[in-house]
Amino acid sequence: MDSQAVSQPALDGLAPRRRSNSSRRKPPRRPADGLPVARVVLDVQATHLGGTFDYLVDADQDDHAQPGCLVRVRFGARRVNGIIWERVADSQVPRASLRFLERVVLDRSLISPSLRADITAIAGAYGGTEANILRLALPPRVARIDKEQQLVPGQPRLASDPAWVAGLAQRHKDLKQRLDPGYQGLENLDQSLEDDAFASFLADILPGMDQAALLAARVLIAALLAGRSAVMVLPGTRQVVHLSAVLQQLGLRPFGPSVTAGPGQQEARGWSGDFAILDSGMAPAERYRAYLALASGQVRCAIGLRAAMYAPVEGPALFALMDDASYQYADGMMPYANARGVLRLRARAHGGVFLAMARARSVRSHWEGLPEATESDSGVTGPGTALTLDRSAVTTLLPWIRWLNREELSHLADPTIGARVPHTAVAVINKALERGPVLLSIPQDGIFESLSCARCHHQARCPRCTGPLRARRSGAPRCAWCGAAATDWSCPDCGGSRLRVVRVGAAGTAQELRMLFRNVPIVISSPSQPRGVVERVQDRPSLVIATPGAEPRVVGSGVDGNNTDTGDPNLPRLSRGYRAVAILDAWTSLYAPGVDARMDTLGAWMRVASFCRPRAQGGQVLLLGECDPQLAQALMTWQGPVLAAADLEDRRLTAMPPAVGMAAIWGEREAVVWMLDAVGIAPGQEAVTDAGPEPVPALLGPVPIPAPSTLKAGYLEGTQDRVRALVRVRTSRRDKLADDLKQAQAKYVAGRGRGELRFRMDPKDLT
Repeated sequence: MDSQAVSQPALDGLAPRRRSNSSRRKPPRRPADGLPVARVVLDVQATHLGGTFDYLVDADQDDHAQPGCLVRVRFGARRVNGIIWERVADSQVPRASLRFLERVVLDRSLISPSLRADITAIAGAYGGTEANILRLALPPRVARIDKEQQLVPGQPRLASDPAWVAGLAQRHKDLKQRLDPGYQGLENLDQSLEDDAFASFLADILPGMDQAALLAARVLIAALLAGRSAVMVLPGTRQVVHLSAVLQQLGLRPFGPSVTAGPGQQEARGWSGDFAILDSGMAPAERYRAYLALASGQVRCAIGLRAAMYAPVEGPALFALMDDASYQYADGMMPYANARGVLRLRARAHGGVFLAMARARSVRSHWEGLPEATESDSGVTGPGTALTLDRSAVTTLLPWIRWLNREELSHLADPTIGARVPHTAVAVINKALERGPVLLSIPQDGIFESLSCARCHHQARCPRCTGPLRARRSGAPRCAWCGAAATDWSCPDCGGSRLRVVRVGAAGTAQELRMLFRNVPIVISSPSQPRGVVERVQDRPSLVIATPGAEPRVVGSGVDGNNTDTGDPNLPRLSRGYRAVAILDAWTSLYAPGVDARMDTLGAWMRVASFCRPRAQGGQVLLLGECDPQLAQALMTWQGPVLAAADLEDRRLTAMPPAVGMAAIWGEREAVVWMLDAVGIAPGQEAVTDAGPEPVPALLGPVPIPAPSTLKAGYLEGTQDRVRALVRVRTSRRDKLADDLKQAQAKYVAGRGRGELRFRMDPKDLT
């Protein structure tokens, strides 16, 4: 029997499919004739794999595989996404070793040439890779949005509706008449928006609940009317929502579905708007749609949180941010880029305008406004022009701010000296409650420990570097910055030698205050409370207890229910203010550990005071408790630059930023010591910097730090030897230090170093 003719019987439908003997082979791929090599930035976050990788472009992909396009490639045994960075004629890699692009995912450029140059510069300034920056800069693609976007016209209303532009110009003129008398030098900002040269400005903000949003709206509209794009980054969602509301009152539409009113219905027709909101926390489709609208030029104004610093705007745009020293501006992933430095770098690269606004001017902003400020190579810091406040305007808008410390209460013969809310404050609050709501601001919920002098209660600081001292279970206290042991410590203010631990917390404050103000409605606004953050309260007697950043806005109880009419139909209506504001536990500011503690506290207090009505309307702000006299004076006179100047002088003497460039390095001890040695700053080496009047050590630490909140699998608590070190260099060497640290980290990872090793440039928190 012929064995070839024998086959296994099978039921119908279950017989195996027979394969054709002739295999179907794909035609051979041919490289494109012109610029056949694509340099691709892959979505791979490892530092040692930074840069670009070369791939061949197939002739069939030549028209679609353009720089800025999203592609799919094979990387090792995986397929990963990437962005074509550029097309070149040849590669240093042998042609036989190059792979072809798998496919072009999207045949439109998502990253423009100028944004690609910005991303490369940002990665260099902070010691990261382009892939690190793209992780936040480029939102995840949503395929259906690409199809929708092709049907949307890409012309902004500023170029297609002259009547609307004329109305916006009139509203902007009225807004300038209201705001410009309070700011000295705003006309210089307007002139810079007309010129094609880089300019940097620093602006303080007048007191008042809506002054920050009004100033932001004024500069954004000025940039749009000058034909420029504009980016405004804000620290919190509530600020974004408020600015969006002000812009809408001035006639600008948020980017969204456009509707046309029919005889009895509304019909959606695409998407349009005058400004877009960008936030990494948005729904993926909404964020991707807003990004494409900005990238295509359909929308020329972007506002939002930290992710908005990478908004795809072109040309000499306006790059601005509010409260530039806010901790929210530091990215939480490598390379930990800061929004302030990113926006200034982009403004210089685009020949645009940079603007940093704050109620309490940051120390870096104050330094940039001085003649001694120097421009860094990357552009993250450099000289700027300060826009100062008109004192008469400050006096008009400022409430009556009183500091009720022990000395003041003794002059008033108050019998409750030492009480958390003394009798004088209770009387003021009760009188204000007869007419409307009163705000009580308490410290943020949570507990931290700090050491202070047992005699004069001043915070205990290191005699070597002025860092805060931390208690230890055994042995002498140690500095949180440089790790030096504080043996034989004595207080420089009173000479005392005993220390005490101060534990600060805000829990239970509301229950305590209920006993002082009976039969008064109480509203508690705090993220840690069951009700959460309360957005608004009615303009009627009530006691509002809020933590910083959670203060509700006062809205009208009349027909409008939202705001106060200013009498001018071209201007937004202002929010109502509290009848009185009390800042409790001011003494907690004495024990804040951060290097920016005083300026951060002043900024928080100024923001709280802005919720109060002006003095002409009976508004009072009470600062309750002992605190730094310079801090209290700056609040009462609304002169943040005075305190910033004092802090800057202290930083010159102790060689702290911005007088020097600084990097924080942390991880396992062996890895940190290895990196310090790799960049030429080993522990014990007396490297110095000439930032201060005398040479100071370039290295602070390493000091032990606690384990992360989530331990790696396989590690037991207490077995990780984690440390942190601070490296100081001259400001002119700041960018060189970033590059050296990046190269050292790449070498460490490529050598299969297993220990944790990270670094951050320009750290805000030194502990």
